[in-house]
Amino acid sequence: MGVMDKLKIFVVKEPVVAASCLIAGFGLFLPAVVRPILDSWETAEKVPPPPLNEVVTGVTGKKK
Repeated sequence: MGVMDKLKIFVVKEPVVAASCLIAGFGLFLPAVVRPILDSWETAEKVPPPPLNEVVTGVTGKKK
């Protein structure tokens, strides 16, 4: 009996465990592959934060 036959029998006998293993595999695979791809992209030019007094004025609505 080959490995694929044993795997099919396992999936039929234990579908919840097989699904959990599949979900865990995606959970290990995606961060290992997607994160380096995202890190390799150039990010847009950084926008400087506004001065604090402008933020306070915008939140409070009071103009000096």
